[in-house]
Amino acid sequence: MTSAATQDLLDDRYGRRRGPRGRIGWIVVGVIVAAVVGYLSWTTVASAVDTVDVDGTGFVWHDAHSVSVQFQITVRPGVPVTCALEAQDTEHGVVGWRVVEYPASEEHSRAFTETIPTTAEATTGFASSCWIP
Repeated sequence: MTSAATQDLLDDRYGRRRGPRGRIGWIVVGVIVAAVVGYLSWTTVASAVDTVDVDGTGFVWHDAHSVSVQFQITVRPGVPVTCALEAQDTEHGVVGWRVVEYPASEEHSRAFTETIPTTAEATTGFASSCWIP
């Protein structure tokens, strides 16, 4: 036997040569990995698109029965938003609460000032959360 023929026999015996079965296995693994990466990318983008970012910019104390809250929301244009506003006292107890709905707008970021009626004197006011209804 020649040395090339011997080498071919040894490669076949000990699996050093990649046949069509090994190649198909790697193709299947590659397709599965690509599908998983695609799915994770899609879910990340889809969940980030429908989020609302709210930033408090200040509050103004009027009297013992009202406080104004200033805040800015950032959301995808053309989407209505609902926000929960909260007024708290010195011990962080809720003394006023209000839910406000805003219609869809073509602007990406919008600023608002809303007055919250309170049951006692408030020392702070803020938008506690905003969401897409």
